[in-house]
Amino acid sequence: MSTRFKSLILLMMTLALSFGYFNLYYPIGGYDYARLHIFLFNLCSGGTILLYFSEPHRHPSLKVRFFLALTLAYAVSAFFNVYIPVLLISPLLVAIVETVRIRRFSFFPWDFFKSDAPVSAKFHHAALLCLSIGLVIAALVIVNNEYLQVISISKLNLNIFFLGYSFPLSLITMSLIFAIMDENGRHIRMLKNLAFWSINLGVITFFIFILAGLYFPQVMVTLVLFFTVLIIFHMFANLGRELQQKKFLISGMVFLMMTAITGILYIMLEFSADYNATELTWLMQLHAFASLYGWNLCGLAIICRHDDFPIRLHSTSLILLHWVTVMVMATLGCYYPPLAALTVICYSAFLFFMLFSRPTHKILVK
Repeated sequence: MSTRFKSLILLMMTLALSFGYFNLYYPIGGYDYARLHIFLFNLCSGGTILLYFSEPHRHPSLKVRFFLALTLAYAVSAFFNVYIPVLLISPLLVAIVETVRIRRFSFFPWDFFKSDAPVSAKFHHAALLCLSIGLVIAALVIVNNEYLQVISISKLNLNIFFLGYSFPLSLITMSLIFAIMDENGRHIRMLKNLAFWSINLGVITFFIFILAGLYFPQVMVTLVLFFTVLIIFHMFANLGRELQQKKFLISGMVFLMMTAITGILYIMLEFSADYNATELTWLMQLHAFASLYGWNLCGLAIICRHDDFPIRLHSTSLILLHWVTVMVMATLGCYYPPLAALTVICYSAFLFFMLFSRPTHKILVK
């Protein structure tokens, strides 16, 4: 990936976190900065990086650049609540993603059902397919909510569906994890395939239960997902090859477990008798920061440098900066404006070191 393109990614990701604080300090009636926060990270940056990683070119192709331009127009239109451009752009985005997916894999995901197919490739294919489906579903929700109003469900709102753009990024990070795991026999292969189906079906089922407002099934599915992540973590720690990327991905998986724990806790409190959404805002913010800027960011940063590893940096110090920024400063920044600015600076520093540290032929991990 060229220096110019990495600079653009750095700018968009930094703006994404910055817009996450705008609603708190610079609110404008009728406009939700959280949409820019979500889109700039998940769809514009994340979707572009996913497509770049799915093509054989070392530098982003014209198709990837066009996708990025369209997603920026999509994000701005959705922010201003102007939905006709969003509906016109959506089919173009789906077409781009599908051409990349079909060229890389196949039209129908036959590989999902082949036990001997690499699980890393299955997660990669699922990430592209999920991105296409997410774009289609979001467009249908816009048509329903803004124009037809055929279905009326309290949870059927755009911001919930827009958050779904983070799932493809989670899947591609899983692909990176399984790509550097050794096979070690038929039983391990079976366990990997079970993890693939558990993650994908679990998230789909969980989303259905959210729409239906069912408490106990939500808790059960999140527990299944949590224990699946624990199994994957154990396999990765023992079977993952000792590469520099492994240390960052292990850190990412701990972020993912924190996401699961905070998610389960929030669901339990949400359905309690004395539930107060305002009092639990901090917990949801912690959950969102751990998911987007912890877990997903680890995978995206590694993809941007996937041809350069090992790179010249002190991994432990950088991971510590990442954790302090995401798990401590980011949430506290929602309540203390000076800390929000410092959080953005530290987050940008982490990104800068990950994206621009020089490659080396010697692994410098400590």
